[in-house]
Amino acid sequence: MAAISLRKLRKTFGELTVVHDIDLEIADKEFIILVGPSGCGKSTTLRMIAGLEDVSSGDLIIGDLIVNDVAAKDRDIAMVFQNYALYPHMTVYKNMAFGLELRRAPRDEVDRKVREAAEILDITYLLNRKPKALSGGQRQRVALGRAMVRSPEVFLLDEPLSNLDAKLRATMRAEITKLHRSLNATFIYVTHDQVEAMTMADRIVVMQDGHIQQVAKPQDLYDNPVNLFVASFIGAPQMNFYPVTIRETDAGFAVDFGGTLLPLPPRLTPENLAPYEGQEVTLGLRPEAFFERMTSEHDPDMFAQLDGVVDYAEPMGPEIHLNFAVQGHSTTARLSPRFAARPGDTVTLHVDMSMAHLFDPKSERSLMAGPAA
Repeated sequence: MAAISLRKLRKTFGELTVVHDIDLEIADKEFIILVGPSGCGKSTTLRMIAGLEDVSSGDLIIGDLIVNDVAAKDRDIAMVFQNYALYPHMTVYKNMAFGLELRRAPRDEVDRKVREAAEILDITYLLNRKPKALSGGQRQRVALGRAMVRSPEVFLLDEPLSNLDAKLRATMRAEITKLHRSLNATFIYVTHDQVEAMTMADRIVVMQDGHIQQVAKPQDLYDNPVNLFVASFIGAPQMNFYPVTIRETDAGFAVDFGGTLLPLPPRLTPENLAPYEGQEVTLGLRPEAFFERMTSEHDPDMFAQLDGVVDYAEPMGPEIHLNFAVQGHSTTARLSPRFAARPGDTVTLHVDMSMAHLFDPKSERSLMAGPAA
């Protein structure tokens, strides 16, 4: 049983607090990913779970045991570091086998587990080399393999794919996900890469400045960000933001964007909107809310038109990212790769307002999230 509870967990260095009284429940066998910008406290949180950083206050519970004062070696946790942490005098084989040999595992079991992990990681041909003869990406795979062979109850992974090339990173995402399923262990994974977080996690924990901003399943996080930070951090290209004013019309509530009234979806209820009537709020639209034209699949009552001047376009293969200015506000739209526009052109795009988000400009909370606690 490797459920983990963080209860009012805090970490301070002198007068500097880097993790602020966070609460988090991680289920047994869950794959949870901590994501956020550099310095947000995600790696420090991981190191406290590992026992590599002392807990300043609060409780860290693994299973039914408070482990604040339990040594790292006694927590049945394996950690994969971003900086490899390999033994330079040992071969790859010995690095991967070392933990099992310390536990006096049978030699044939050690050999089987090392070779199985090496095959998954595509490093079988490296088993007789030493770390100094490996590339950064190869060293990271060895570090991952060293954790894999131990079969601990909890895996902690601190940006383990950061040194891999794009093709191998995609392969390893799938392999780590399959590994999680096969080992039935709890995985806690730190990354700044949204693709890793969205494709691998059961749930994602978004952190900023040592605080947890939101915990949710990947699609829920994307579709229902609780505040402006989460909305801007999750998604690439990021959400577009505009200052708008809430207006009540005969047809219901709408937003006034520079004199253009834009409809609002039913999920933004009158109860959400009435307190803001006549006030400025922040409208958020993801790049995929923009279309070249409406189709029969779209609700015409939820569509509006916006004109903009093209700045530049980024061909991405299956799509094009069109960057243009709408009433002076920089905007990115994700469109068909066949959409033709040159810098300086004026374009008219359709906007699906059923995908709109609204945020309080002061608290930055979503108008659907309710008042701040």
